[in-house]
Amino acid sequence: MLGRMPHIKTALPGPEAQKMLALDRRYVSPSYLRDYPLVAKSGEGMIVEDVDGNTFLDFSAGIAVVSTGHCHPDVVGAIQRQAGQLIHMSGTDFYYPLLAQLAEKLAAIAPGNFEKKVYFGNSGTEAMEAAMKLARYYTRRDRFIAFYNCFHGRTYGSLSLTSSKVPQRRNFGPLLAGVTHTRYGNPYRCPHGRERAECMKDCICPDEIENLLFRTVAPPEDVAAIVVEPVQGEGGYVVPPPGFLKKLRQIADRHGILLIFDEVQCGMGRTGKMWACEHDGVAPDILITAKGIASGMPLGVTIARAEIMSWGAGAHASTFGGNPVCCAAALETIRLLQEKYISNAARMGEYIMGRLAGWTSRHRTVGDVRGRGLMIGFELVKDQKTREPNPEARNQVIQRAFERGLLVLGCGDSTIRLMPPLVVERDQADLALDILDGVLAEIEK
Repeated sequence: MLGRMPHIKTALPGPEAQKMLALDRRYVSPSYLRDYPLVAKSGEGMIVEDVDGNTFLDFSAGIAVVSTGHCHPDVVGAIQRQAGQLIHMSGTDFYYPLLAQLAEKLAAIAPGNFEKKVYFGNSGTEAMEAAMKLARYYTRRDRFIAFYNCFHGRTYGSLSLTSSKVPQRRNFGPLLAGVTHTRYGNPYRCPHGRERAECMKDCICPDEIENLLFRTVAPPEDVAAIVVEPVQGEGGYVVPPPGFLKKLRQIADRHGILLIFDEVQCGMGRTGKMWACEHDGVAPDILITAKGIASGMPLGVTIARAEIMSWGAGAHASTFGGNPVCCAAALETIRLLQEKYISNAARMGEYIMGRLAGWTSRHRTVGDVRGRGLMIGFELVKDQKTREPNPEARNQVIQRAFERGLLVLGCGDSTIRLMPPLVVERDQADLALDILDGVLAEIEK
């Protein structure tokens, strides 16, 4: 048993971790991002143990993946039972019960009161590639509209949509033609220079699509889909203003354009509802999700209106997508989320936001606090008036939190994201916030 709270007993990284770091530097691709030298050995619930026996409180959830916590016994049991029965039988060429059963479940819980069909892949970027191909196939159009600061994956199609950070695109061109980016609704950093209250009352960012893009560079009759994160993830945990998604839905409907929601990070209960788009009452034509869907097993899904997913046999497939073991983990994950953890995400998210409410006045480096459920970010700035991003402070906070046994990650230019497993309890949230509160006070001296 790893316990419920962190315990650091060696200098970080410890001696065994240093050996693994040297091995990693010698043999592993340098393209991977590591914010601090955690060398994980095991995990249980909210706790991760490293190879030196140090334990950490995990507020990263493997980048929002282990939705039911590390190694939830019910999920582990489902994986073990399925692994002892059937590990692989490619769903692209054969049938097996779990693939159809999971598709039925996903179609039932996905937003929208219409018939749906499901495609299975292994990751979020594969789910987006499938959505892009499907949109082109169905509409016979070739263009896409996406948003600045979005992240949709790193394979060539999804990377063409991604506009999160320059290193993700540098030296990889030419990318997929026909993608046009526009500005996302960000109440704290309104791209139109409006104050938060005005932006929240009437977000005009979607209007740019019709008033500018359709008139200049992206004829609407050529646009297959508008692709958007209902809450931006890598872009800074940005919750768009009310009405943002509804306006996109209206624009898409007016011009026969499909609306694709990327719920890879914000889906599967993270925002206190199964899907982030449910907060706005808007259903997409195509929805993709991955990360938290199978509590750590590799699975990505593309869910579409049945009439849209009309491509023929052989049009798209994946050898490992919808692997039986991953399907078993996903079905058990969905059960746990529906029974207790989505409601816990809503409850604990409200509690954490309540504790963070005064941080913009308490800490001069905190410019904004935002989020839904357990998808919460606080943005660090050099000056609250100018709102200049402060990535140096952000990086300091992340490193010092790690040294105290708390795992957090950054996003956007200078935001720290709080995305614990949906099993987090109040005392664990209190400890995490106390650590961050203390670290901020230190760096502000």
